[in-house]
Amino acid sequence: MDRLDAIRLFVRLVERGSFSAVGREEGIGQPAVSKQIAALERHLGAQLVLRTSRKVVITKAGQAFYESARPLIEDFDALESSVGARQLSPRGLVRVSTAPAHGRLCITPLLPEFFRRYPDVAVELSVSERQVDLVGEGIDLAVRHGTLADSSLTARKLAETTFVLVASPGYIAANGVPARLADLDSHACIVFARGRERYPWSLRTGQDTVSYVPHGSLLTGDAEHIRAAVLSGLGISQAPYWLFAEEIRSGAVRVLLPDLQPEPLAINLVYPAGRRVPMRVRVFIDYLVAAFSRP
Repeated sequence: MDRLDAIRLFVRLVERGSFSAVGREEGIGQPAVSKQIAALERHLGAQLVLRTSRKVVITKAGQAFYESARPLIEDFDALESSVGARQLSPRGLVRVSTAPAHGRLCITPLLPEFFRRYPDVAVELSVSERQVDLVGEGIDLAVRHGTLADSSLTARKLAETTFVLVASPGYIAANGVPARLADLDSHACIVFARGRERYPWSLRTGQDTVSYVPHGSLLTGDAEHIRAAVLSGLGISQAPYWLFAEEIRSGAVRVLLPDLQPEPLAINLVYPAGRRVPMRVRVFIDYLVAAFSRP
């Protein structure tokens, strides 16, 4: 048994969830994968995997071993890929954290071309509105919006986004167009909120930036629901341009009070600093940066 190969297969097994998937990824048969994992278990004197007819269950010992083995395999693969054949053909799993709406609208549509270029790389999209702990949760990179506060992360800029006030033509026809900031008080607002805390809108008046606390009957902490509410004609909301880009271009949504738009916010890819970046992660980062640079 080549212990390094067996450990790599076990790491892939945890990430892919089945012996057959690992076999297809590695170009070997499922029995060969199972045999290697069994040999690793005998060598370690611990059961890493519970095998059932329907699924693979990782034991507590297996999870602990995986958490220690994964960074070792990543470091070795990064070293190997910097000088070897893997530089031409990266493979493995890339874990990416992104907000749900941004992932669906801006990341997922870019994946078909990426998979055509790199057929041996898999991408796992972990979607959440919260800022995840990349190292603690085993995430390779995350898409972050706005100011970056964590100095332990390396950042690559993807783009900038403006924040716009938007409403549907139906809502505007029924309620009119606000002409100034004070007019928003008489309009229904769709409010981004967590719990009972309403997040203020950042608006620019002349040289100053002001915070406007919107009011309205609908509060939500999910961008997809804000999008659906605007398209349903429920009111005005402030949102990043990308959330309504297609609808703004088609006229299905109108931008209001453009003179009040705040300064753009950066969108960055971030990943742990001070660690070798595996080739599979590096090509994904480079691909996204290039894709976002296109009009």
